Amino acid sequence: MIALVFPGQGSQYIGMGKEFFDKFEFIKNLFDKGENITNLPLKRLCFEGSFEELTQTINLQVSLTITNIACYEVLKSQLEKKSIPVSFVAGHSLGEYSALYASKVLSLEDVLLAVKERGKLMDLEGKKSSSAMYAIIDFPLEELEKLVKEAKDIVVISNYNSPKQLVISGNVPSVDEIAEKAKNLGAKKVIKLKVSAGFHSPLMKEAEIAFSKILNSLNWNDPQIPFVSNITGKEERSGDTIKELMKKQITSSVRWIDCVEYIYNNGVKVFVEVGPKKVLCGLISQILEGKTFKCYNIENFETLENFLKNL
Repeated sequence: MIALVFPGQGSQYIGMGKEFFDKFEFIKNLFDKGENITNLPLKRLCFEGSFEELTQTINLQVSLTITNIACYEVLKSQLEKKSIPVSFVAGHSLGEYSALYASKVLSLEDVLLAVKERGKLMDLEGKKSSSAMYAIIDFPLEELEKLVKEAKDIVVISNYNSPKQLVISGNVPSVDEIAEKAKNLGAKKVIKLKVSAGFHSPLMKEAEIAFSKILNSLNWNDPQIPFVSNITGKEERSGDTIKELMKKQITSSVRWIDCVEYIYNNGVKVFVEVGPKKVLCGLISQILEGKTFKCYNIENFETLENFLKNL
């Protein structure tokens, strides 16, 4: 059994997806369609840069999503040739929209329009807000929960990425104070994330309200491949339920540990990270430490061949 997982912000680099674009006509067509739908220069952003321009939230969300989808389409063509089914799909934060495309909950057009608007709204919140996010490395969850409860202002655990990597999100200076306390109490590392605001927290409420209207305008289908949600940490089978969950996604914690454990406990021993880099493979290795599993990534010909020869 195979599960496909799709990365989110932080996995981008200049040149992502270019090998597949150069080789396959259907990937060239995909990027052309993406540019027509979004009016963004996706080929230039992904293949030429600058990195600074690519990482602007407005550009990044669409650029990363189209790259994930390109990698998925190449992988899908290979899996179909070998008649290998996919048992589950999941994505990390922004990556959920790539998973919704793969499971046919949303069309290409709806996914790209959604992530473009999501990027705009998150950028707007970033400009309004004095909030931040920190990754807290190797620090007990119970201890962090206690610290967060003691915060003077809004601070939440926004990402349960792995037992060794938690993320907090909240208003400045409270979130800075909690990060400093965690460091003083023995966290191995505390890293301020390069994001414009405290995402996956109640601070995104205005963005959630505005984004809900956009999501209501899209055509939601029941998933054709089981979709595991960041919010519930389990499979969701109804397009309408998924729509309501995606409305809450910007203000809700990413329960990645639950997602991976759910997929593993339902019989999957092979995870494939579809898109740039191997961030999720790293997290999955921490979540399933000591258990039998394999995690591959697909981002170019070398990684694709490595996966196919090990099937």
